[in-house]
Amino acid sequence: MANFIFRVLLTLVLSYLCNRVNGKANFKEIDEKLKQLNKPAVKTIQSEDGDIIDCVDIYKQPAFDHHALKNHIIQMKPSFDLKEERLSSKNESTKLAIFQTWQRSGSCPEGTVPIRRIRREDLLRAKSVQQFGRKPHEVVLKSNTTVEHKDGQLPSINTTALAMPVIVNRSAATLVTVGYNYIGAKADINVWTPNVEAQDEYTTAQIWLKAGPGDNFESIESGWTVNPQLYGDKRTRLFAHWTKDSYKTTGCFDMTCSGFVQTSSQYLLGGSIEPVSTEFGQQYDLTVGIYMDPNTANWWLKIGKDIPVGYWPASTLLFYLNHSSTLVEWGGQVYSSNVKKKPHTKTGMGSGQFASGLRGNACYMDNIAIVDFSMQLKYPQWVGTWADEQYCYTALNYQEGYGTLPIFYFGGPGQNYNCP
Repeated sequence: MANFIFRVLLTLVLSYLCNRVNGKANFKEIDEKLKQLNKPAVKTIQSEDGDIIDCVDIYKQPAFDHHALKNHIIQMKPSFDLKEERLSSKNESTKLAIFQTWQRSGSCPEGTVPIRRIRREDLLRAKSVQQFGRKPHEVVLKSNTTVEHKDGQLPSINTTALAMPVIVNRSAATLVTVGYNYIGAKADINVWTPNVEAQDEYTTAQIWLKAGPGDNFESIESGWTVNPQLYGDKRTRLFAHWTKDSYKTTGCFDMTCSGFVQTSSQYLLGGSIEPVSTEFGQQYDLTVGIYMDPNTANWWLKIGKDIPVGYWPASTLLFYLNHSSTLVEWGGQVYSSNVKKKPHTKTGMGSGQFASGLRGNACYMDNIAIVDFSMQLKYPQWVGTWADEQYCYTALNYQEGYGTLPIFYFGGPGQNYNCP
């Protein structure tokens, strides 16, 4: 009798486990999601870092799963050119190139786009199949905290105040400009591999362009991230992300949902980048630019030497950003359930060192610029620095000398003596 009861219980347990994975999803649901995400490949590349890259027909990429893009005609290249002010930083002549690891193992043919293959273990790490590839919803505590801003390029002139929301599960250190109609932003982002303490935490160095109400904003974003839950390792990776409802139910990283239309066969969203900077050693930068095409309202992502990677089709995907962005941020963000509380996470931002360490020690953003309807790249009329937790992560806009652009430094180690 005891053996019979044991066999019945074992059967029930095995049946339960077969239908549920980590209490989140059944195998059938996972397999259906994999089939939806992974499109038929014209060519497959095995990268040295363990990634599998599928070269997918450009018209069969995930973007076209979106109901609003069923009959979308791909814009193969931007229809605009940008003029740039010649004011530059002292570091301009010392820029060192980076590349993506997968590029050593092959290339995608013309007419295809590289997409990182999603595997079953990737979905198993997610909190749910539905949540896979998305930033967690922002939990806003209050919105009456103020940030100082400075009118003009120098960081010490005419301080005023701007309300910024306090978000429970994120900690940011950013440079902010707000109040105008921005149709583009760029920066050279210093590349590092900071420590990420837990699998469900991540850190970014990125640009945000936002529009809309504070509790339901739209955002398009790009930069680099270390995100072990999404990618399965702690490598530094290029990412892009979008949302039209402040991360509640829409948007995703890279190509893990429909929305972003990729046109380039050269860059892989979600692909690891190297080399990375070392303390007081060689410094490597990733140039990221996001620009709205005034003729189509498509928001183009450009990487490196002005190479178009693809675009977010705002006219069908977004509402407020269909016209312009009203807020731009440059900087870093740490996602963790252990920010703004004790004990604090040890996940680092930027290089993992405070902004006061400056070049070679702290992470920076150089050649910062915005674009308005003059279609000219220029330094914002005013900027302000903001740090959610100034004892954990800091922000510093630093000008080395007259006639040069300020360089924005940001980051920190997270938990330390002053941030227990």
